[in-house]
Amino acid sequence: MVTGALAGGLLGALAPEVAYHVEMVGELWIRLLQMLVVPLIVASIIQGVGSLGDIRHLGKLGGITIGYYLLTSGLAILLGIFLVNVIQPGIGADIAGAAAPPGVEVSMEVGWRDLIRGFISPNLLASAAQGELLPLVIFALAFGAALTTVGENGRAVLQFFEGVLGAILKLVSLVMWAGPLGVFGLVGGRFATAGGLDGILALLVGVGLFMMTVVVGLAIHAGLTLGLILHVMGRRSPMSYMRSLGTALTSAFATASSSATLPLTLQGVEQAGVSTRSSRFVLPVGATVNMDGSALYEAVAAVFIAQAWGIELSIGALMALFIVATISAIGAAGIPEAGLVTMVVVLQAVGLPLEGLGLLLAIDWVIDRFRTAVNVWGDAVGAAVVDRYVAV
Repeated sequence: MVTGALAGGLLGALAPEVAYHVEMVGELWIRLLQMLVVPLIVASIIQGVGSLGDIRHLGKLGGITIGYYLLTSGLAILLGIFLVNVIQPGIGADIAGAAAPPGVEVSMEVGWRDLIRGFISPNLLASAAQGELLPLVIFALAFGAALTTVGENGRAVLQFFEGVLGAILKLVSLVMWAGPLGVFGLVGGRFATAGGLDGILALLVGVGLFMMTVVVGLAIHAGLTLGLILHVMGRRSPMSYMRSLGTALTSAFATASSSATLPLTLQGVEQAGVSTRSSRFVLPVGATVNMDGSALYEAVAAVFIAQAWGIELSIGALMALFIVATISAIGAAGIPEAGLVTMVVVLQAVGLPLEGLGLLLAIDWVIDRFRTAVNVWGDAVGAAVVDRYVAV
């Protein structure tokens, strides 16, 4: 897969007109993965909750899981705020003439009521068709818990979902044979649409310091913060664990989708020795609500825009930024155009101009790959930590 990514990058940079047509291979591969996501999430959560037996165990498992996700998201945001204030990439940045991107007007109409509504769907089939995964997670948790209370009939249904999960994981193994070709097509096509190497370099020069701040923050959070948590709380070697997740992390970088990578993340953590009891509960929930990388990015972007416009954020504004970024990273899962919506909500919460989004979203596809890999790594670390404490 690494070879495919390198080959795709070279083709996109040197022969973008050819890479543009090769992108179809990558699109087909990611569609195959996305096709498996909804049944995988539903079956894995229902089977995972059902395997707990006593429904009271769900409280401990769920509490540790949510506590871990809130802790790591909060640490990521604090790190982002600290770095962007130290490096100050927005000072002197020439983005004051930027225009707000298309869709901001619609996104401005989305408030907290809409974010909260995104947790519950009146039509689960419509949510599945639109890729709104958070309502499916909530339903699967409740349905799995209910099955443990209805005796023999419930056990029969749980066996059915166990069979569905086994079949889905088998399909994942088959899809992965085409992984290198898929990554080759995705990376090559992305380079081609950016205008080859010259287009990418030109795009990055203007906001290079901002991008460096985000990438450094993601690297520190993934390597130091999550690495220490894994070592101290999960009692595992970070390097050994990361090797087991190599395929999932490579795919996360190529696809920029935590959900599409979920089947590979499940395989990786289970190969690393995490029990299926924990992994099949923690990871589907994490792929939907745990966005460490995205939360850090939103915090850095908000302060960067404030610096570029010469707006000084007070301690109160930074505290509001911390709270809003944490909550919006969770609640965005059920909202169309989630990235734009959450950034609009964060900027509105601290009174910052929306025009700064125009230039940032132009390079968002680059940064998105880094933060998605961190999101997936955070989910995997969470599975190891939760597995240790639930097993006690």
